[in-house]
Amino acid sequence: MGPYLIGCTLLVLAGVMKAARPDDTARALVRLMPTRFSALSQVRRMRTTVRIAATLEAGLGVVAAAVPRSASAALVAASYVVFAGVVAYARSRDGALASCGCFGTPDTPATLVHVVVDLALAITATLVATAAPTDGTIITALAHQPFDGVPLLVVSAVGAWLTYLTLTMLAALQAVRRTVGVAGGAVTHR
Repeated sequence: MGPYLIGCTLLVLAGVMKAARPDDTARALVRLMPTRFSALSQVRRMRTTVRIAATLEAGLGVVAAAVPRSASAALVAASYVVFAGVVAYARSRDGALASCGCFGTPDTPATLVHVVVDLALAITATLVATAAPTDGTIITALAHQPFDGVPLLVVSAVGAWLTYLTLTMLAALQAVRRTVGVAGGAVTHR
């Protein structure tokens, strides 16, 4: 349940950030659009699409965390499979320094770690979908945990924060490392 809550938290965080700042995500997606989708290939139109999709993403995260049932967990899993595909596609199109715009900022590079994290969260959500009860809420699920689930919530919050840092800051550091080499303690530019 902990990794599932991490995935739901990241959906809410990324959705809110993209809805508030859709431009960078819109630009990242426009670069990835095939030319046959010319109606969406304008940043202005894509901005609206990003805002709507981001709001749905955040809403899914809230509902899936509050009501962890098969249908909501399956939608979370499907979301992360799609995200993994988009990040992998961005890497194949624009190389290692491609931005996926996942958190509404231009400095979120599309990395292999990002793809792996997305797939791991998809697998976790799939496991929850197969074992989810048909009734109850997160409150009922937490009631069956030690100390009424408070440790699970704390660990999940810390895990979400660390995963966010992995997808953003670590990815940005990896991008810088690709552009600036370190040899024998001295910084050299490639």
